[in-house]
Amino acid sequence: MIVTYKEDGWHIVTQRSHGILAAQIAANWRVKDRPERWIETLLAIAEHDDAEVELEGENLVTPAGGPVNFDMNSFDLAHYEKLSRLTLTKNRYIALLISLHIEFLNRPAAANNIECKKFLKKQATLREKWRKALNITETETLRIYNFMEWCDAFSLLLCQDNLPPEKRKLEISTGPEKKMYYLVQIDDETLTVQPWPFETTNFHLSYEYRIIKQLEFSSSADFRQAFLKAPVKEQIWNLSKQIAHEKKSKV
Repeated sequence: MIVTYKEDGWHIVTQRSHGILAAQIAANWRVKDRPERWIETLLAIAEHDDAEVELEGENLVTPAGGPVNFDMNSFDLAHYEKLSRLTLTKNRYIALLISLHIEFLNRPAAANNIECKKFLKKQATLREKWRKALNITETETLRIYNFMEWCDAFSLLLCQDNLPPEKRKLEISTGPEKKMYYLVQIDDETLTVQPWPFETTNFHLSYEYRIIKQLEFSSSADFRQAFLKAPVKEQIWNLSKQIAHEKKSKV
């Protein structure tokens, strides 16, 4: 889960909600640059964290009693084996993209974790097998994954509410063309991306989150109960190309 502390309490975004937002971002990408297997690509992006079901976990609270943010978790072999199995039962293309994402997330851990290193090596062998069977070049595979990673990074910035004030640019990530994109908050409801990579000039993005006022939790069960009782809110953003164009023209 993605955890942010605000004046009114903990703001909690589930990994699956984050995945849905990433897919919304992807769905608006310019048509001419979309991968051939478009629906499967959207599914991979939407479901890249589907093995993470927060309410099923027993490691939801830190030693200090706060909720565990996603980046506090160490490599969990059982979790990634489950994710790999889930994706492969959909199809090899989705499994291929998710496998690349697993490697992207865990490459640093492999340097000091033999279990992680062995798992990633096995995944690399499987990816080569799937890629050849699907007749997709390594270059194209990486291009599609870079698109997926860009959508994931963009979604994560929004879910963390990590936006700089005063219309300052924030790096999102490099997209499939290895070009850096920037996010700018224009006002309380409006964002723009520079350069603009989307098909339409205006669209909306949204995600759900929960506000938990309780600051400390005695156990995962205690947090789970608070999560289930917490009000569900929806954050909605307007994305606008016109503002990006007007801002550029004033420079």
